[in-house]
Amino acid sequence: MSRSKRVERKPLSFSTTMRNPERIAEFVESLIEFEGEILTNNIIKLIVKKWIIDKLIRPDSVLKIEPELRKIYKNKHEKYSEQQAEYIYVRTEKITKGHKEAGFDKGWPSRFDTYMRLPMEFGFVFYKMGRPIEISQTGKMLVRSHNIATNANREKSDRAYKISDIFLNSLVKYQTNNPFRRNLIENAPFVLFLQTIKKLSEGFDWEKKGIYRSEIPFIICWPDANAYELAEYISNFREIYGKMPSNEVVYEKCLELLESENRKRFKLSQITKEGVDDFIRKLRITGLVSLRGGGRLIDINSFESDRANYIINEYSNYELFEDEHSYYEYMGKIDSTLLETHTIVSDSDIKDIRQKNLIKWVNEMKVDDIVKELKSLMNRNGSTHPILKFISGPTRFEFLMSIALKHQYPDLEIKPNYPVDDEGMPTFTAKGGIGDIEVYGDLVDVLVEVTLMQDKSQSTNEIPGITRHMKEFKKNKNKEVFSLFIAPLIHEDTQYMIEFSKARDNVDIYPFTIKDFSSKFPKTNKIKQLIE
Repeated sequence: MSRSKRVERKPLSFSTTMRNPERIAEFVESLIEFEGEILTNNIIKLIVKKWIIDKLIRPDSVLKIEPELRKIYKNKHEKYSEQQAEYIYVRTEKITKGHKEAGFDKGWPSRFDTYMRLPMEFGFVFYKMGRPIEISQTGKMLVRSHNIATNANREKSDRAYKISDIFLNSLVKYQTNNPFRRNLIENAPFVLFLQTIKKLSEGFDWEKKGIYRSEIPFIICWPDANAYELAEYISNFREIYGKMPSNEVVYEKCLELLESENRKRFKLSQITKEGVDDFIRKLRITGLVSLRGGGRLIDINSFESDRANYIINEYSNYELFEDEHSYYEYMGKIDSTLLETHTIVSDSDIKDIRQKNLIKWVNEMKVDDIVKELKSLMNRNGSTHPILKFISGPTRFEFLMSIALKHQYPDLEIKPNYPVDDEGMPTFTAKGGIGDIEVYGDLVDVLVEVTLMQDKSQSTNEIPGITRHMKEFKKNKNKEVFSLFIAPLIHEDTQYMIEFSKARDNVDIYPFTIKDFSSKFPKTNKIKQLIE
């Protein structure tokens, strides 16, 4: 199908309001109770109030002048009442009046569209004023998988696709010039990325495969789907400017690709930093790419090479859509063959590369570095590390805790259970039915479980699962066995459940806040000292 001309070429840019998959899943879930409802300003108001109550959005303008409301927002165990949400909505409505999106009234209706536009582009939801709200097959699977992934009852996770699979399903189909956007650039960027890596490795004489971080701007600004010409362009660029060019050189080349001299509209930082980080973050969600050379080189994860080949073969030629709803339906369908395609890698090879990479990071990170990263997780601040910043919070927590344990207790066998790419970097949290990290020693074995969950559900979602894991972990052992449970905060109900598990099942679970663990573990040389 032919497509009418768009206004101008614009670099690929995903919404900055939705940077991580967990956040997207939470916003999609907020619409479930409204599925089938005709979208009106009143329905939008109900949805936004739900966001306020559930703290999905932060009403800074009100929090600055209302200490009591600010106190509730900071308290992880409290939510706003219906009356408080109404008050916040009304107070913030005036401030949002300057915001206008096409097809929506100024204010919160337009803000609603701003928040939900990316989930709609990814095919998770569909909405339009005066039409019923729709949630696709993939949207419902995303919510279900997110709830399982953040729930200790992850034994059920084999019945649902992982979040990474669902985003992969959307990203391989995603088109820069989709009907929700106006852009002269016409390609499927994720497919173009995979094709270009293949072309560079097959047709050009470079000693290393992959695309350098400094070359990612060329992908997000490339005008069409011709991967060979892009590979040739990158190869020629390397010949002239090397593999570590200045941002300014890359920026000038991208402006040429965009056929623009508008430096105010297309800023250097947007093209060479923010856009690149966001693109890599989306790539990492899928599990199909590995970061090499300290994060400078982005390559296809060889543990997923069969999937990559399937994508190149099946999605290089794709249908174009003029109609928004038809595009949504295309994006919202699951490609079961894609998700069921796996490269066979032996368990021993996976364990070996996971351990080698863990030792590498132990040697590279100082205790202060580990503590800094753990505290960033506790405070919900993003990592600034060139590689860690591309790992989602829950997965990063398991990785950092593994590094901390191996760093401080080198004589113990530290066995993390997170899946890894071919560099040994974690791609997701540990699967269901097993503990996050197993620790083995001559005198003591320890099961380490971590979570970023902080509210009341922490007690019911985490402790029963840890108790089940502990009962299995303790079997046929004639040595001391206990569990460490680490979270940003320990809810009082969690402490109650820990005591209940001890009384009923005789399992020892020791809770730590991230702050307490971070201050204590550097002062110990035996893991048992943590609980003494």
